[in-house]
Amino acid sequence: MVELNEDPLHILLVEDNEAHAELVMRGMRDQQVANKIHHVVDGEKALDYLFSRSAYKDKVQNPRPNLVLLDLRLPRVDGLEVLRIIKTSPELLRIPVVVLTSSDAETDIVKSYDYHANSYIVKPLDFKTFTRLMKDLGFYWLGWNANPMPD
Repeated sequence: MVELNEDPLHILLVEDNEAHAELVMRGMRDQQVANKIHHVVDGEKALDYLFSRSAYKDKVQNPRPNLVLLDLRLPRVDGLEVLRIIKTSPELLRIPVVVLTSSDAETDIVKSYDYHANSYIVKPLDFKTFTRLMKDLGFYWLGWNANPMPD
């Protein structure tokens, strides 16, 4: 298990495609790169989770994530809007956000970086490559990358 300190590591996975979400969660769990993956299926739920609203008020059950994996094509609130809100909110802007999407459109890439995404990754189609990506992604963002302590 990758550990930064004694606190458990948490990932917020924002993905509406259940098959993709399952691949991400399985890949992360198989590689033991996170203690807990919190999965939400739309942008509105992601914002509710991040701002501890509605069903996510309990901060013990729904702690601040160490990393957000964000799909772009989401129902209710688009992934780019979720990213923009995260990176313009003083209490959230330091959380690393990795856009993990099937879109390789230049406009999506540019807009994501304009909104201060920490990384932009196009989901590989090959299962073995996808699994390796999850391992590397988890180890980098949760183990090797230094982040400031939350406020």
